[in-house]
Amino acid sequence: MGVVFDIKHYAIHDGPGIRTTVFLKGCPLDCAWCHNPESKHPQPEFMWWPTRCIGCGSCEESCPEGAVAIGDKLVIDEEKCVRCGSCVEGCYAEALELVGREMSVEEVMEEVRRDSMFYRESGGGVTFSGGEPLMQLMFLAELLEACKREGFHTAVDTSGHAEQAALEKIMEYTDLFLYDVKHMDPIQHKKFTGASNELVLSNLALLRGRAVVVRVPLVPGVNDDEENIRSVGEYVSGLGFSDLCLLPYHKVGAEKAHRLNRETGPQFVAEAPTEESLGRLRGVLTEYGLSVKIGG
Repeated sequence: MGVVFDIKHYAIHDGPGIRTTVFLKGCPLDCAWCHNPESKHPQPEFMWWPTRCIGCGSCEESCPEGAVAIGDKLVIDEEKCVRCGSCVEGCYAEALELVGREMSVEEVMEEVRRDSMFYRESGGGVTFSGGEPLMQLMFLAELLEACKREGFHTAVDTSGHAEQAALEKIMEYTDLFLYDVKHMDPIQHKKFTGASNELVLSNLALLRGRAVVVRVPLVPGVNDDEENIRSVGEYVSGLGFSDLCLLPYHKVGAEKAHRLNRETGPQFVAEAPTEESLGRLRGVLTEYGLSVKIGG
């Protein structure tokens, strides 16, 4: 069993062809700009839309544990709440959502098989993302094995912040790694993600000779200076990788964090990178012989 917070059908930006992307909950990093803040905590949690809420109190009445209170904002008593979802079912305005549910390997595979025709026609497959899918290592490994038994192309979207043994366990069943490199400076990496980049860079070196697309979430004021981008280009090309993708920052994560009663980071503010900036940095990276895509 594992905790899944979303399954996206007909995905076209998470690897080659048309894919099914399975999002696993839990992440060891705390990136200030995280665009999936609902993925951070390993357990199911509630997302509340205050603009939809009509203050009727049905969520309070529906909770058998007395864990829900609604006023100016939604309050969940974490000690009482058992994540049964009764409050969500009782919300007439659909202002409340339980993000994440336990699923078995077979339940996930049933969802995956629905798209198998598209995999064959487009050269697609299944991508496991998060959060950090390696946090649910045994669940991920069984899912990858199941996909390979059925002939599906597999990809793992990872931050690389995991023990080497975890990465080694899934290598045999992973056709493609979508690998994040957030910052080359260990101090800056820790400042904005909560952890050093030592594991990230050493694990990337471990993947030499395998199919890897390095992905850089480009956040203005954090990692978009030319010095950092040149360091990325030098390191990635030096390992023999040729494919890199720049993922422009957007503010969707901040909106979702607000619905989770959470902040994305300490007074973190950024604007989306400009087309001019993206083009300039792409040009810098191509100097290192890299094939560079923007977005997806």
